[in-house]
Amino acid sequence: MIKIGMLLAPGFSTMSLAAVSVFELANIKAEERLYGIRLLSERGGSVTSAIGVQTSTQALGRPNFDTLIVTNPHRPLPSSPELLRYLQRAARSCRRVAAICTGAFVLAEAGLLDGRRATTHWIHARALARRFPGVRVEDDRIFIIDGAVWTSAGMSAGIDLALAMLEKDYGADLARSVARSLVVYHRRAGGQSQHSALLELDAKSDRIQSALAFAKRNLRASLSVDELAEVAHLSPRQFSRAFRAETGQSPAKAVEHLRVEAARLMIEQSRHPIEIIAREAGFADSERMRRAFLRTFGQPPQALRRNARTQPATRAA
Repeated sequence: MIKIGMLLAPGFSTMSLAAVSVFELANIKAEERLYGIRLLSERGGSVTSAIGVQTSTQALGRPNFDTLIVTNPHRPLPSSPELLRYLQRAARSCRRVAAICTGAFVLAEAGLLDGRRATTHWIHARALARRFPGVRVEDDRIFIIDGAVWTSAGMSAGIDLALAMLEKDYGADLARSVARSLVVYHRRAGGQSQHSALLELDAKSDRIQSALAFAKRNLRASLSVDELAEVAHLSPRQFSRAFRAETGQSPAKAVEHLRVEAARLMIEQSRHPIEIIAREAGFADSERMRRAFLRTFGQPPQALRRNARTQPATRAA
């Protein structure tokens, strides 16, 4: 039996507990106790969630778990020195340590993310990167596995994280069966983007916003830095610097995200051939679009089209 401890902090999101359902259903499907779950807190006793639901927990003891999963309130709070020392011990004794959503801040405080790739809820990704510059934060991932440390985005991404653990432990067939029971369409790959391009490109100034609006209207154009800088009434160098400061990414990467988002919508909502969609979205050819989809979603365009076509049939069934 694999022992899992879930560490709850006062004010935790009740959505974090959804991950426990994955392990619960795995036991039911297998008709044996594959997982044992223990809810923990620093002091033990009743812990109150953000909405006021009280959950009974056990106090921290020896970290004799295979897997320790850490949560935190939606607005991250600093951790006590005792808790950080416990996590450092757990990292040495547990097979894997994981964080759901803002739990990544707790792992980072404990030094467990230094030099590692990690993710968190996209709202808090920049704050995580600012507070802990030694962490390689990737704000467009559902979950990330870096060695023995797992981190996930916010809200429902904890389910994806737990399903990935189940697949790692007992295989893809059981993970798919549990996903169906949870009425989860399919387990999202860790590399899939957690939010849309428009949410990600949160420009502050009118100049950068106007350049983005121009790019969105003219995806079939080349959209070079020089062209976008002219729209923003800045020199190319000034534009590139301002763009990265406001959006956290280069103009070329932002344009790729806009093109991928537009192509994804066309793939899901139309029957146009992939080659035509690539051209309409501004990609030089379908192969370049395929590589961009793999970087963004972890899947090629054809896979997203198959998923879109089978989804109505699944709902009807």
